[in-house]
Amino acid sequence: MKTWVNFKELRARLSFEKVLERYGVEVKRKGKQHHGYCPLPNHNGKKNSPSFSANLTKGIFQCFGCGAKGNTLDFAVLMEKLDPGNGDDVRSIALKFQKEFNLAEPKPEKPEKLKSEPELLPQEPTKQVIVNAPLDFELKRLDPNHPYLEKRGFDKETIARFGLGFASKGMLAGRIAIPIHNPQGTLVGYAGRIVDDRAISEEHPRYKFPPPRERDGKVYEFQKLKLLYNAHRIRKPVENLIVVEGFSSVWWLTQMGFPNSVALMGWVSSEEQTRIITDLVSPTGRVWLMSDGDESGKRCGEQFLTRIAPHRFVRWVTLDEGKQPTDYSAQFFREALK
Repeated sequence: MKTWVNFKELRARLSFEKVLERYGVEVKRKGKQHHGYCPLPNHNGKKNSPSFSANLTKGIFQCFGCGAKGNTLDFAVLMEKLDPGNGDDVRSIALKFQKEFNLAEPKPEKPEKLKSEPELLPQEPTKQVIVNAPLDFELKRLDPNHPYLEKRGFDKETIARFGLGFASKGMLAGRIAIPIHNPQGTLVGYAGRIVDDRAISEEHPRYKFPPPRERDGKVYEFQKLKLLYNAHRIRKPVENLIVVEGFSSVWWLTQMGFPNSVALMGWVSSEEQTRIITDLVSPTGRVWLMSDGDESGKRCGEQFLTRIAPHRFVRWVTLDEGKQPTDYSAQFFREALK
């Protein structure tokens, strides 16, 4: 029988400060925050810039240099050069910390009811969770002529094709609104890309995704790992499918003449995304991965190849250090896909 791990309780009881010290990080506390150089072994940002921030009270962190973020356990998993998206990796670190910090708890058992005990009130039933439900609205008055899109080199046809526009109010105010659809073409959410990178912080991440919301006793959640951006525009099966990390790479590839492109919406891939990709590509077709030229891109490639290789022929087109697909020309893509 596996050792019981209560992940929620473990994260609540773990001291982020002690975990940082365990990995040799000198904690520079200012109130509830720690700021310093990023200690992650796969950090690919500036080495001499204090880009790493940790909230020691909430148990969360973010590096504004390499983009890594998560909770205390995620931090430890990354420090061990493991994958926070892999349940077995997270469990192995959790077990190690339970023992090391003496936080192990026995699996809770229902205590015997004493005769003098009053009757317990019935617990509130668990609310139904609905994932990636269709939206019953569309954002209006988005500005497709915002300078950010023009500065990135996107033409009006591309902007219109993907329904992009600057939001001046609402949850995505100050961001480029990006419609996201499920494979059937139904609108299920909007992501928001900040237009001023200087404003990126823990409170204002580069991308904002829909938060959970509750309505009529049900909880609605957006889960990007169950979707593949732009998959609904691919007429399957195709012989060649390009897979990238981010939204803008899909826009650029499409503008360069390669519309059969999809994005993972991050460096982590999932089994559900693997299934969608397999459905999009013919049995004799090829999957071309073009992850970013950084440490996250390398992790993306290593994980992605493992998932896709058993199902479809896959090639990893590695990019130059610090580069993204948006930095390359149509000629490069034509040569890479030969």
